[in-house]
This record gives sequence, C-alpha cells and structure tokens, in this order.
Amino acid sequence: MNRIVAGDVDLAFRWWKRPTVKTGGRLRTAVGELSIVDISVVRFESLTENDAKRAGYQSLEGLKKDLARQSDRTFYRITLQFSGADSRIALRDDVDLSAEQCLALIHRLDHIDKGIGVSGLSMKALELIERYPERRAQELADELGLAKEPFKTHVRKLKERGLTESLSVGYRLSPRGRYVLQHARKTDAG
Repeated sequence: MNRIVAGDVDLAFRWWKRPTVKTGGRLRTAVGELSIVDISVVRFESLTENDAKRAGYQSLEGLKKDLARQSDRTFYRITLQFSGADSRIALRDDVDLSAEQCLALIHRLDHIDKGIGVSGLSMKALELIERYPERRAQELADELGLAKEPFKTHVRKLKERGLTESLSVGYRLSPRGRYVLQHARKTDAG
C-alpha cells in the first residue's frame, strides 16, 4: 500500500460492465484517498510489463492471471494518484464548531432522515452507537426496526460527516459525533 502513497503504483485494471469510478472522482482506500486521473477502455492483449509494474505486479503474467478475461465485460485502465489521508479522519476530531454550525449539521441530518422517511433516525442511531459501541450492525438495526443494509447505509452517511467510526465489529462515536449529540440533547432540553 505504501507503494501507492509513494507513486510507484498508479494504475489499476478492471473488467466492468460499466465503470464504477469516473475521471476526476475520488476513491477512499485503506491508504487514504485516491484521485481518478483517467479511465479508459483498453485491449487486454495490449498490456505491457510496464503496465504490470505500475499496477503493483511483479510480472505481466501475474497481472493477466489475476485479471482473467471476462467476455461479457469491458476492460478498463484506471490511472490513479494518491491525494492524501482520508478527510473523514480529521473531521472526526474536529469539535471546533460554533452553535450555528452544529445546528446546521443537525438540520442536515434531519433532512437526510426525512429523505428516507424515518424521522429522527440519525440521532437515534448516534444514541445507540454511543450506548453500544462495537455492537454488530444487525443488532443496532434491530433496535431501530430497520433491515441491516439500510442501517449500514445510513451509518455511512454519519461517517461521511465525521460523526462515527467503523470498527472491526460495529461502530463508535467520534469526538465530533459525541459533541454533536450533546449539542442536540441540550437543544432538545432547552
């Protein structure tokens, strides 16, 4: 993975029915965020030893073995560039929010909740995660009367705003998540 950060690995190849990334987009990975510099259709037969090295393989043979031909799909070459650390990590620790900024974030969460038709879901999810860190997603979803996948999708939206952290099992609130939840409780009480 550090070869991506160093810039030694800057290509990826995929067989897709349609691309799952686009030029100018960003991709989050274990090493941080990657920029999608370019995506193009290429012929599988045109791969070179240099392509294999730039994709992190020891040899062209290894690359071709991993990417066996799939006749119902198109072969894509993706040019990548390391962009930096996952921006959500810094956001998780950012509790330097004014009351107005915190309220705006809470209103944004309310808007998301209304969009999926479950009023107060974000705050309920934050409260459950606070109460039961490291609890399995299915158990938390059951507490809210939701299916697991919609619950996980919603928690990803909370994570995007720096409010939660994913663990090997379950989640926990970030410092920002605790701060926003405390602010919401004070607003409700006052």
